[in-house]
Amino acid sequence: MLALPRRLQPELMDNPALDAGEHRRALTGLARINMVSRAGAGLWGAVRELLPHGRPVTLLDVAVGSGDVAVDVARRARGAGVSLGLEVCDISGEALSATQERSVAAGVAVGAHRRDVVKDGLPQGDRTVDVVMCSLFLHHLREPDVVRLLAEMARVSRRGVVVSDLRRCRAGVAAAVVAGRVLTRSRIVRVDAVRSVEGAFTIGELRAMAAEAGMVDADVRASWPLRMMLTWRRP
Repeated sequence: MLALPRRLQPELMDNPALDAGEHRRALTGLARINMVSRAGAGLWGAVRELLPHGRPVTLLDVAVGSGDVAVDVARRARGAGVSLGLEVCDISGEALSATQERSVAAGVAVGAHRRDVVKDGLPQGDRTVDVVMCSLFLHHLREPDVVRLLAEMARVSRRGVVVSDLRRCRAGVAAAVVAGRVLTRSRIVRVDAVRSVEGAFTIGELRAMAAEAGMVDADVRASWPLRMMLTWRRP
């Protein structure tokens, strides 16, 4: 699949001055796109492979957004009989508020941390969380910041790391345009969806950054739809 040169642009939803109502509508639109693309199902499948058997486990979702994916994963864990403690972090108070509302509605307990993970790293200690996951966040970052964040995720995980993100390609840009028009009325999502794909990485680029972060044996492969999944298991 033909890749495009990376074009990292400021996204509208990252603006701290964004109106709270517009921010919430954008989060709702992104949640709808995640639901249609079955983002939670894909992440749960990868997370489940890393979890130990026979004891309660912990999961940290980095840059949680509205919490739709994290809560979906927690509900799937509950349905599979897994006792899972969920922690989340995000720089946005609006995102954490939406996550709390969603988790209460789903009957999922969540420990929330407001944190600039790029600047300050993760608040957890070394190897204190079973699995650390991250969905649709890395494409917001410069390459050195991705490496540092991946290293932080590896540091706090006991079992491993799972990352899902967009793949940069022409088909992905076209899909972002269609999804923005069909699945949401949010102008923020319609603009940011395209910018996100243009700022995303390729499989080879993510694999190289994972290796630089110390995940030399990370598995990075294409996933549906026009995304990619990184899975790293602690040796």
